[in-house]
Amino acid sequence: MSDKSMQSYDEPCAVILAAGKGTRMKSDLPKVLCPVVGRAMIHFVLDSLEKAGIKRQIVVVGYEAEAVKQELANREGQIEFVMQNEQLGTGHAVQMCRDALQLQTGPTMVVAGDSPLIQPTSVKKVVDRFNDTKPALLLATLEKEDPTGLGRIVRDESGQFLEIVEEKDATEDQRKIREVNMSTYLFNTPDLLDALSNLRNQNSQKEYYLTDCPRWLREAGRAVEAIVALQPCESLSINNPEELQLVDQKMRSMGYT
Repeated sequence: MSDKSMQSYDEPCAVILAAGKGTRMKSDLPKVLCPVVGRAMIHFVLDSLEKAGIKRQIVVVGYEAEAVKQELANREGQIEFVMQNEQLGTGHAVQMCRDALQLQTGPTMVVAGDSPLIQPTSVKKVVDRFNDTKPALLLATLEKEDPTGLGRIVRDESGQFLEIVEEKDATEDQRKIREVNMSTYLFNTPDLLDALSNLRNQNSQKEYYLTDCPRWLREAGRAVEAIVALQPCESLSINNPEELQLVDQKMRSMGYT
């Protein structure tokens, strides 16, 4: 843990979602501690954020929280931990960070701790764009050849962002959309706090979804922008041991070892 007095709250910070067990991983480890190229995958996420200039990092822990804290104990940098005792969705995880974000005047990026292929160049591109246009929310999206299973980015006729539609709720036309949500968000922090206060869990899972924030912000008349900022390698997700092996192979081929 770093000296809080050294923190700069007007620079971008990041919330890293790392509370899940990852039940499909067939491992007792927290998902973010499953190793790729010989290291717990969360290290690569934190490395990329640091390389892109995001020093303040708020890691949301839950399942086996102490193990995650211990793994990250020797890292340099401004790491803070926030506890999510119950896993009630991605929106709930970020809600747990409200106190930590009260003094944050710079923007807040939200990323998944199980996305080791996140690229510093992509993060920097998103931050630079945010600084240019100053929206309430900038979504970093990806064009994917096979978008099956992912939330689609729906735009209006002029190309402006409208909403994220999950595949199970998508129409036949919407399922043909190849631009997808990869859970990489950069929020103007006061707008994020407002949106978090207005999240509801009126869904079959009774969970609070971060994907509801863009719609709430748009309906509140605030600017929401989506840009295709992510690279093909960043589309590789890890939900099971087979996907973990694929990501490991990809990272080795990219020179991560």
